[in-house]
Amino acid sequence: MDKTSQQLEVVSTGVTDTASRTLIVLGHGSHLNADSAQAVRRHAQAVRERGLFGEVLEAYWKEEPSLRQVLRLARFRDVTVVPLFVSEGYFTNQVLPRELGLSWRGPLPPQGVREMVDGRQLHYTRPYGIHPAMSDVILARAAEVCPDWTPQDTALVVLGHGTGRDPHSREAIEQAADRLRQGGHFAEVQALYLDQEPNVADWPSLTCAPTVVIVPFFASEGWHTLETIPADLGLSGPVTRLGGRTVCYSRPVGTHPAVTEVVLRLVEDSAETEDAAARTDPAPIHPDWQAAGETLAQALTSGSGLRVGELHITPLPEGGFHLCHQDDAGRAGLRAVPLQDLSAWTGRSDEGHHRPIRTGRTLPRGWFAAVSAAEVRAALHAVYPAVLEQAHLWQQGRLPVTPWPETATRQSGRYARVRRAPPEQVAQARHDLCSGCLRTPLWAGEPPAADAFPLPCPEACTLLVSHVRQLFSGEIAHA
Repeated sequence: MDKTSQQLEVVSTGVTDTASRTLIVLGHGSHLNADSAQAVRRHAQAVRERGLFGEVLEAYWKEEPSLRQVLRLARFRDVTVVPLFVSEGYFTNQVLPRELGLSWRGPLPPQGVREMVDGRQLHYTRPYGIHPAMSDVILARAAEVCPDWTPQDTALVVLGHGTGRDPHSREAIEQAADRLRQGGHFAEVQALYLDQEPNVADWPSLTCAPTVVIVPFFASEGWHTLETIPADLGLSGPVTRLGGRTVCYSRPVGTHPAVTEVVLRLVEDSAETEDAAARTDPAPIHPDWQAAGETLAQALTSGSGLRVGELHITPLPEGGFHLCHQDDAGRAGLRAVPLQDLSAWTGRSDEGHHRPIRTGRTLPRGWFAAVSAAEVRAALHAVYPAVLEQAHLWQQGRLPVTPWPETATRQSGRYARVRRAPPEQVAQARHDLCSGCLRTPLWAGEPPAADAFPLPCPEACTLLVSHVRQLFSGEIAHA
């Protein structure tokens, strides 16, 4: 078999008219694992380096920048949002639209949906996992771990998570398996699941070929792909001999570089039905974004420096700005961190712990970033997402505040139980988490501190919602 033909053909995107458009890529994120967002960051940076969009932002369900914050960060009125999820289901059809402020709920049409949200034309696409080009990504992963396979002797298992919550969650995996089955690349192709039938534990009885290639149809590396799947299947590494057969276990599809191309093709395909006139705007930059930038510029030029939380920003003699931890101001021997690495670098504490909420009082020390005047806003965003935009709206008296009962009512799935949490459990969660955060919880009725640069918190974050759920469920003891 010609292995070159198995590699994903990297196509140049036909996306046009994007200089005044914001692209937002959405990931799940994690409260516990900093590495879960790496794939999203890499794909976002790869698109950013192409220069195809006016800006590229990231947002997450379980870390910052959050889904509730990200639209305020968008420079342009025209915003395209792509969920970096491998299948359609509960999250892409319910949770993500809800948190973005869309009215849409349910399965998405092929072209996605378009709505006006907070003065922005929002185009929300289907997740990248449904795109037919993902079959090529599966082949590429299979070729990496089993480069010399022969069709007559090799079975492919496309491994999905599976859930009973939404029947649509299986469609992307089933369709990819069907395409690969029809392609004749393997003697057998099976779509198996962790939490549904047919279960991956039954692969020995569901396949007959002497070589079995298992490709996780997952968006990122994580607990399942690195730990539970290998342990449950008895795998010792990328290649394992089991019961006289060879099992090859690949990395997940979502971390493959070719997914960047799939994302761009998804944007291109979904834009084909878009009315170009609907995207013509004589003032493409959102006025709130521009006004917030003017507020920052004024704050930076009104003195010898600016303190934002634990961050210290000072002007450089040669132009531009110097950013570091406030306790490192004036200290020599700091490590230089480039702007593109600043978010990941400040995403862990000095002890190496994940910082899903960036305004926790755990900003690491020992680093600095030197940025131009044009980059300082992006640098502030990398360290403290959305604080500038929220501070500006608060000072203007226009920051929407969402009280806890409203946040609780909005929750669904396993988090719906927080609606029944008594006030003392909410207060306990607030004590446990908010006391270690620089933001002032306006949602709990606290007045903001009289700082030059206020850090208001307009609604409870997902970390607090999760903590309330754990208290209510007895997973955490109530103090």
